[in-house]
Amino acid sequence: MVVQSAQLMALKTASIDLHQAVASETKRTPKFRTPLNRLDETLSKIDSILHETSRLSKVLDRPKHDIETFVNHLESGKKSVSECSTIKIWFVNEKLAHENKLIHLDHELLRFFHDELQDDTSTGIRRTQTDIHAFGRKMDRVLSSITKQPSGLSSSGSVPELPEFIVGFDFHLKELKRVLLKDANQVVSVSAPGGCGKTTLAKMLCHDNEIKGIFGDNIVYVTVSRTTSLKTIVQKILTHHFRVNDCEFETDEEAKNQLKNVLSQMGSEKILLVLDDVWCESQSIIQDLKFPIPGYKILVTSRFLFPSLGSTYELGLLNDEDARTLLNHSAFTCDANQINVPDDLIIKMVKSCKGFPLALTVVVASLRGQDELTWRTTLNKWSEGQTIFHSNSQLLLSLQVSVDALESLPIARECFLDLGSFPEDEKIAASAFVDIWAELYNLDMEGMYTIEYLLELSSRNLLNLKISRSDASEIEGYGNEHYVTQHDLLRELAIHLSSQEPIPQRKRLFIEIHANITPTWWIEYNQQPISARLLSVTTDETFSCNWNDLNAPKVEVLILNPRGKNYTLPHFIKKMNRLKALNITSYGIYPSELHELTFISFLSNLKSIRLEHVSLSSSIQSICELKNLQKLSFIICKIGNAFVDFSFMPPNLKELEFDGCYDLKQVPASICNLAYLRKLTITNCHELEALPKGLGSLSNLEILRVHSCTRLVKLPESIGDLCNLVFLDISDCLSINSLPDQIGELKGLRVLKMSGCHRLEELPASVTNLSLLEDVICDEETSYLWRYYESDLSDVKIGVVEDDRLANFKKIVG
Repeated sequence: MVVQSAQLMALKTASIDLHQAVASETKRTPKFRTPLNRLDETLSKIDSILHETSRLSKVLDRPKHDIETFVNHLESGKKSVSECSTIKIWFVNEKLAHENKLIHLDHELLRFFHDELQDDTSTGIRRTQTDIHAFGRKMDRVLSSITKQPSGLSSSGSVPELPEFIVGFDFHLKELKRVLLKDANQVVSVSAPGGCGKTTLAKMLCHDNEIKGIFGDNIVYVTVSRTTSLKTIVQKILTHHFRVNDCEFETDEEAKNQLKNVLSQMGSEKILLVLDDVWCESQSIIQDLKFPIPGYKILVTSRFLFPSLGSTYELGLLNDEDARTLLNHSAFTCDANQINVPDDLIIKMVKSCKGFPLALTVVVASLRGQDELTWRTTLNKWSEGQTIFHSNSQLLLSLQVSVDALESLPIARECFLDLGSFPEDEKIAASAFVDIWAELYNLDMEGMYTIEYLLELSSRNLLNLKISRSDASEIEGYGNEHYVTQHDLLRELAIHLSSQEPIPQRKRLFIEIHANITPTWWIEYNQQPISARLLSVTTDETFSCNWNDLNAPKVEVLILNPRGKNYTLPHFIKKMNRLKALNITSYGIYPSELHELTFISFLSNLKSIRLEHVSLSSSIQSICELKNLQKLSFIICKIGNAFVDFSFMPPNLKELEFDGCYDLKQVPASICNLAYLRKLTITNCHELEALPKGLGSLSNLEILRVHSCTRLVKLPESIGDLCNLVFLDISDCLSINSLPDQIGELKGLRVLKMSGCHRLEELPASVTNLSLLEDVICDEETSYLWRYYESDLSDVKIGVVEDDRLANFKKIVG
């Protein structure tokens, strides 16, 4: 009895200590909220066992060694929980590994009390097994992205990379090549319903060795959105493939003639123009791109048939064998703990998906790791409605099952629906979602939860997340270099599911304006208030900015997607008193010049502004009047004279970002007056030569990124006054040849990134005073400079990264 009493005391003490640690860390850090909440739930159940005599006696009847081992496990679990707040938020793989450790801890707790918890345990173990597998896949994606080359379109005129897994297209590729090369018609169309793999087949053709041997580098790939004009397509071709600058056209005829002249000058070289995802409205554009040039071919992919333009290859659906292969790849892993699904369910699922690759990858991916009951329930839902995909609308409805599977992740579902806010066939920077979701769903402004939700949706094939940096373990803070793409059918699904209620009651409202034709309902509801929290307005290059009135007092997030060269902000935003996040992104060839920026000064509750690919030739002084503004981002903007006489900044700004602003030569000195600024990011601004001398007055600055500013010569001496600086990145600042002695005064610095600083010949001796420095991330050459001080910096971890970006900047710095 004495032994049992001692064991009981040790067991209760260890359990209570772990529970208290969980409660403490849950309040301290939001990074691990989900696994900590699950641990709290499990420990609450265990507490009830430890205070109930009948169930407790079963526990104490176990061998002494088992109980002691479990007590040790609880104590080590307490240590893991207490380490949550020490995990660096910018290292995604480290965070996911720790999250996986917490899930395993929950799993072991449930296993030990299996008999006492009975039904609850089996459900919990299945839950944690699924979570372990899911997080394992997330880590695989993040870690593999570190070693892989960036994928996707590098420009509008280049050929996208192939999907990682393709099945059932070999025969189609052979037949399509035969038609393209042997047929006398200049235009060959690949036609099939959405989700059949037309784009995949077109990519395969472009990557085929025989095709590349015939056309060489003259394969031009252009994705044609529904609203694309002939001028826009020609601009893409000439700008991105043929490197023709300043190709602006007044008329379509002028654009057509210019392209014809360029192609005609190529002599006997063969040319293949691929127009992907052409809508029926664009049939005339195909006709305009036909020129009587020998060796010039056009390949079109479309849901529609264009028999009058040339030959058509109708892409069929996958046969049962190929469909099953794709299903197995999408639904199952090679994990030994993979749940077995009866063969009859797999056969039924294959038949239900009817050979649609998109259905097999998206719908079935939502069942990955799920038990037999979930598979049967999904099939039963389909049997109640339509199970055969005779049309796109039916496929659209069937894909809804994938979104329904997000029922246990309601925020992820809402995030998916928000994707309808952006134009089709465009790359969307991952960072664009940070401000939006921070306001709509109270997610962290750091971006970690945003990336996790994007990873979750990506794992279900509801979007494609491309991590394009070689050091992809640091996702947070570099979101402009990671981007999202989405199949247009999935975008339509998001819009469809967001549009079920009457317009005045919708939570999100998507408006598309072609030319100056506004939706008919807009006139009807222009005085009636709408309830939307998110409003997205997309306009094409012909829109003349004649805005109708709109009464939208509850909008908290406004997304404007212009394409035209000039863009006047809508006057109705002045009445959006609740607006917190404003995102303006131009998707035209050239930056859209913004007008009526003074309207922004009316938005007193605005917390974040993101401006991307816009021209700020006029003053943006009105932004500085926003006292509640906390985050301001300029992405690939033409700065012009916007900062002339820029005497002050929004007083409460916490984050300021300049990325890819190619004509930014100096940062306004007024930023030095920002008492609350925590993050300053200046990346890919190749004309920037100096930082403000008074930078050290930013006493609350924690993160300073000056990355890929290739003309920047030095850091200001006042940098030593940044007493709260934790993270400094000067990577790929190729012109920096020395660091100021004052850098040793950064007593709070923990992480220093400086790979690619190839002109740096030595480090100041003051670096030995960096007492809290933990990580130096640099290239091999720079690592030798740090090895010199290794004895003085014994606790510093020097991480050497492969430097493969120097070649990209040699031309810039001359």
